[in-house]
Amino acid sequence: MKPLEGIRVADFSHVMAGPFASHFLCAMGAEVIKVEAPGRGDPMRDYGPDAELRGMSPAFIAANCGKKSMVLDLKSPRGVEAARRLIASSDVVLENFRPGVMDRLGLGYEDAKKLRPAIIFCSVSGYGQSGPLKDWPAIDNIVQATSGVTSLNGEPDGPFMRVGFPAVDTYTGTLAAMAILGALVRRGATGEGQRIDVAMFDASLVLTAAAAVPYLVTGRALQRTGNIGYSGQPTAAMFPTRDGRSISLGVVQQEQYERLCRVLNRPDLQSDDRFATPAARMKNSGAMQAELAAEFAGRDGEAVEAELSKAGVACGLVRTIGEACEMPHLAERGIIHGFDAGLPAAAQGRALNAGFLCDADGPELPGPPPRLGEHPREQLAKLGFAAAAIDEMIASGAAASG
Repeated sequence: MKPLEGIRVADFSHVMAGPFASHFLCAMGAEVIKVEAPGRGDPMRDYGPDAELRGMSPAFIAANCGKKSMVLDLKSPRGVEAARRLIASSDVVLENFRPGVMDRLGLGYEDAKKLRPAIIFCSVSGYGQSGPLKDWPAIDNIVQATSGVTSLNGEPDGPFMRVGFPAVDTYTGTLAAMAILGALVRRGATGEGQRIDVAMFDASLVLTAAAAVPYLVTGRALQRTGNIGYSGQPTAAMFPTRDGRSISLGVVQQEQYERLCRVLNRPDLQSDDRFATPAARMKNSGAMQAELAAEFAGRDGEAVEAELSKAGVACGLVRTIGEACEMPHLAERGIIHGFDAGLPAAAQGRALNAGFLCDADGPELPGPPPRLGEHPREQLAKLGFAAAAIDEMIASGAAASG
């Protein structure tokens, strides 16, 4: 039995942060009913350059496997009625509209509590449901900028750089899922539901705790270090290899450095006073990096990565996303999930599982992502609508069938 079997989630969220939260809940057994707008549905269905994947884009697949899609017109009375019935029959409501939108629709937290007193109502937004910035629009790269993430990326003497994937979106969704799980545990003990307020801005700062907390404690902001780790050690950096690859080292402790010297067969780097201690290596950073650069320039990437790792030296070959996804290690751990979604022949039905394993009833994606409006009759019938009423709702556009 999956840990969230029997839990129903009314998911009014779209794009990435909210859907990524319900992605975790679905993988752990919850029934997630994805409420989409008439027309194109979740904007992420058509995200990206692949015209043949319209309606089922990779970005949509990433966060929506195993959910059920119900198209409702929340501007129509019958659509709102169906949404209210869905909330009344659910354990969790998840939404990521701008603050106040769900209230104006008559579907906000106070409305939901009247329908289901023990409801857990999670709102995901850019800057939260309170505070002077709550009405500011936000997407991932904007919040990376405003929260300081962008300022931490790039070479020290180069331009700022955003993180090259929607890190704030995905981490916000992860925190929202964790908050919902905590609320479910609390409800099991107290019988009470609650409101959860998850902001991308807050989550982004939490994501940067290793940089933000040093400022909070000392008042000094960390500076960009490029490919050198925050330790500042010249042995925690990146070096090109003979075969045109690059390897990242994470050697920050003396014991690790000694292992590195043994693998490289360079005992002189241990005995040389310039490099004998961490402080000496910091003082002679340029010379240390020059020695290591020369060593790695004469070695092939995968071979030296394997040799160093076997010796307990933290390192990693820089891989593309494609190379990382095709590593046998991932296949053995079951992190990549295959499914049949009727995609074009050139596309593969694959997505990422929740990213952790359990020895019993662990997470798994229960099926492919839903087609837009794939499940309206099934879900409306569950909500108590008669067949004739369902036909009328679909005919009028209050609900839609894919």
